[in-house]
Amino acid sequence: MDTKKLRQKILDLAIHGKLVPQDPNDEPASVLLERIKAEKEQLIKEGKIKRQKKSASSDTSHYGNNVPFEVPEGWVWCRLGDIAYVAAGSTPSKECFVEHGIPYIKMYNLRNQKIDFDFHPQYIDHKTHTESLHRSMTQVGDIIMNIVGPPLGKLAIIPNDLPEANFNQAAVLIRPLLYKNTLNKYIFRYLEQMSEINSISTKGSAGQVNISLSQSQSIRVPLPSLNEQKRIVEEIDRCFTLLDTLEQNEYDLKEAIQKSKSKILDLALSGRLTSDTSHYGKNEETFSGAELGDVCKLCDGEKIAGKDYTNLDVKYLRGTKSGDMLHSGRFVPAGSLMILVDGENSGEVFTTPVDGYQGSTFKILDIDAKYCKEFILLLIQSNRKSLRENKVGSAIPHLNKKMFKEIVVPPFSYNEQCEIAQTVKDYFCVLDSIVG
Repeated sequence: MDTKKLRQKILDLAIHGKLVPQDPNDEPASVLLERIKAEKEQLIKEGKIKRQKKSASSDTSHYGNNVPFEVPEGWVWCRLGDIAYVAAGSTPSKECFVEHGIPYIKMYNLRNQKIDFDFHPQYIDHKTHTESLHRSMTQVGDIIMNIVGPPLGKLAIIPNDLPEANFNQAAVLIRPLLYKNTLNKYIFRYLEQMSEINSISTKGSAGQVNISLSQSQSIRVPLPSLNEQKRIVEEIDRCFTLLDTLEQNEYDLKEAIQKSKSKILDLALSGRLTSDTSHYGKNEETFSGAELGDVCKLCDGEKIAGKDYTNLDVKYLRGTKSGDMLHSGRFVPAGSLMILVDGENSGEVFTTPVDGYQGSTFKILDIDAKYCKEFILLLIQSNRKSLRENKVGSAIPHLNKKMFKEIVVPPFSYNEQCEIAQTVKDYFCVLDSIVG
């Protein structure tokens, strides 16, 4: 079940007014909007907020036909700046950071649509918080949205356990002008849907994209009545809670399956998974005392130039991007085995789908033909956890080649190795079929 798509569908229905029924007895959203506008004017008059630029106005002339979709009767289109105070974050000088003080939220603290301040916490002094950075002082219930990416649109609502905080320039604060505890939840879910954010023209350099403060203030919002906002948020929360349960159950199942696979590997490599292997004949060669370094060579392809081949890097082999063409490199034929020797996933093995040039983080894995290839790959797989935990190198972790070469090869004959590999494959196919 693709719960991510289901969540998106629920949000789509919500913002189009199709998730919950409208109630004709609800106060029209136009009345709500006028009330919020009046509050905004009063706050401007009192000097508590500044008047925004004309571009953030919700005058009818500003819209014309420029709305993403038709809204239900009783709803109204407005701009985010019409219903909320929208302010940019600030950047203090290095001297303002202290060991203990006011929590300073950075974008890596926006995790899974919540504030995770335990993740690399930083603090600024109280004077900086209240004086030079006063415009970015947060309150409980404020929405924080990142505007520098990728990705854009990470969101979080300031929780009760963070009553005083500040945040950096890569985000904006969104504080509803009235009915904060209702409107903030609706705005949060609307922005979470991402369609409006994705429609905004972004600019940046070196792959960076960003939304300006004025663009943030001008975000179009389909506004229902206050009561309908409550019904929408309650229904989204109910649906998402059900999906959370489904995801947790799926996670638990996948974790159980992974543990089963590890157990199957342990049994297989100790000879306890397959049938009695004595029928293979007493004269069949077994490989006693061998280590992986005796069985596998880590080598490079032959250097060639002047011919275009695919760059066999990790993203291409994982299927996350199409292959770039190179004009020279170390040639690797299709069907070869390559092992990652650099990076967090060192020890992972791939089969090359096409002729290509060896990626810079790989070595060719050349297995002695006297051994069953599939069996040796299972042996490497069973040691992946140890290899990951014992990488070498500081800046860039590398495969511990000494440890890799010293892995002991169980003393099975070639035919025994093949039987074990096939049995494990059959078990794994059954387990994989459970989760689709």
